[in-house]
Amino acid sequence: MYALIDYKGKQYKAEKDAIIQVDKIDAEKGTALDIDTVVLVSDGDKVKVGTPYVKGAVVKAVVEDTFKDKKVIVLKYKSKKDYRRTIGHRQQYTNIRVTDIVNA
Repeated sequence: MYALIDYKGKQYKAEKDAIIQVDKIDAEKGTALDIDTVVLVSDGDKVKVGTPYVKGAVVKAVVEDTFKDKKVIVLKYKSKKDYRRTIGHRQQYTNIRVTDIVNA
C-alpha cells in the first residue's frame, strides 16, 4: 500500500516505514504529523484518486531529524569588469518516517 501526498508544495510517495526527505519543518524530533493532503491511495488492485484530495485519507508520520544538504557553490562573473563573487548555500531538510496510511 502506498499513497501520493502533497506536502509543502511538493509531491512525495509515502509507503509504510519509509523515510521521506522534505523541506525543513520547525518541529522537534519525535513530533507526530498528520498529513491529510493525499492525492492518490493505492492498495494493490484498488486505486483511489482524489479531486484534488482523497476524502478521509490520512498519512501519519513522525519527525526523525533535521540536517543540511551538501554545499552548492554559485559563481557570479562579468567579463572585462573584474567582477567575481562566490556564494555558497546549504539547504535544510527534515527526514520524516511514515508510520501509517489510513484509507477511509
